[in-house]
Amino acid sequence: MAIVEIIKYEGDNSTFVWKHPKEDFNTTSQLIVHESQEAIFFLNGQPLDLFGSGRYTLDTQNIPLLRHIINLPTGGVSAFHCEVYFVNKVEQMAIPWGTDSKVQYVEPTYGFPISIGAGGEMSLRVEDSRKLLVKLVGTESFLGREKLVSFFRAFLMSRVKTYIAQTFKTNKINIFEVDEQLNSFSDELKEKLIPDFAEYGIALERFFVTRIVKPDGEAQYEKFKDLHFRKYADIAEAKIRQQVGVIDQQTETQKMVIESQGIAQKRQIEGYTYQQERGFDVAEQLAQNEGAGSFSSAGIGLGVMAGVGGAVGSSVGGMFNDAFTGINNSSVEKGADLFCEECGARLIPGMAFCDECGHPVPQANKCRKCGYVFERPGKFCPKCGAKREG
Repeated sequence: MAIVEIIKYEGDNSTFVWKHPKEDFNTTSQLIVHESQEAIFFLNGQPLDLFGSGRYTLDTQNIPLLRHIINLPTGGVSAFHCEVYFVNKVEQMAIPWGTDSKVQYVEPTYGFPISIGAGGEMSLRVEDSRKLLVKLVGTESFLGREKLVSFFRAFLMSRVKTYIAQTFKTNKINIFEVDEQLNSFSDELKEKLIPDFAEYGIALERFFVTRIVKPDGEAQYEKFKDLHFRKYADIAEAKIRQQVGVIDQQTETQKMVIESQGIAQKRQIEGYTYQQERGFDVAEQLAQNEGAGSFSSAGIGLGVMAGVGGAVGSSVGGMFNDAFTGINNSSVEKGADLFCEECGARLIPGMAFCDECGHPVPQANKCRKCGYVFERPGKFCPKCGAKREG
C-alpha cells in the first residue's frame, strides 16, 4: 500500500472543487491548506472534518471523527482509506450567462406581447463547502467554472426568465428605455437569484445584465418603436418652440421697456408729463379739424386744454380760452342750454329761480367779471378764475 506524506491542493484558481487523486493515507501524513481554501475528509461517502488554511499532521487528535469510525490506536502509524476534497473559496468572476430562449411577456407601456433575450456576467463564491459537496459534487473529482455553470444552467434559465418577466411587469419598464435601467434591473434580478444559489452552498456575489436582445425587425415591434420615438420627438419639439416663444416675448418686452425709458427721459429733459403730451396731441387734432366750431368739439377742446394751459403757461391757456369764448357765446345766443349752479338742473331762459332747488338764477348765468357764460355748475369762473356768486 502506497504511503502519501504530503497532501495539498494542485488545481488552479478557476477550479471550485478539486479531489486529491490519492485515497490512502497514514497518521503521519501532512495536510497543507492554502488561504481561501478548505479541505474536507470523506469516508464511505460521508463528510468528516473540515480544515481551514494551515498545515496539519494527520493523527487521531486532528481527526477525532475518523478515530471513532475506524478506531485507530493513539500514536499508531497505520494506513487508512479516505478521500480529501479541496474547495477553492476565491470569488470566481466574469462567468458568462445568457437565456437559452426568448422571454415572452406583455410590454407594460404599450401593452403588446414581446419576446426578448438577455445575457451578461456574474461572479460566484463557495459559501458552504459541505453543502456544495453533498448536494452538487457527489462522486465527481473536479468541479470547474464551466461544469458548475452547466449544473446550474437548467434552474438558472428557468429562474432568470421568470424573474425578468416579473421585474419588467412590476417596475413597468419600457422596452425602449430598458438600456437606461440596466443597473437597477441587474440588482433586482440578483436579489431574486441569491436564495436559489445559496441552496447549493454558492454565494452570488455579483450579477450583471449587459445586453437585452430586442426583436428588431419584427413588424409589431417596429410599429410601436416608431410610435414611441415620434411621441418623444413631438414633446421635444414643443419644448423647443415654447422656449423660443419665451425668448421672443422677453425680447419684445425688453424693447418696449427701452423705448418707454427713452420717452420718459425725453419728457424729463423737455419738462412735461405724459398727460400734458396727450393734451398737445388732442390740441393738434382740433387745430386740424375744420369742424371744431361745433359744441361737442369745443367741449372736448376745453376739457383737455384747460390742463395744458395750467402746465405750459397762462398765456397759452388764455389764448385757447379766448379762441373758444366766441364759440360759447354764440352757442348761448343760439339758445344753448343753461344749468343751475346749485343743483345742475336745466334752466329755461328767463327763469329767476331754479324750479328744482329754488336757487336764484344769476342774470344770463354769466360771470360778472369777464362775462363768460357758464355751461355747468362750479365755484369759480373757468375763464378768469373769479368766484361765482350764488
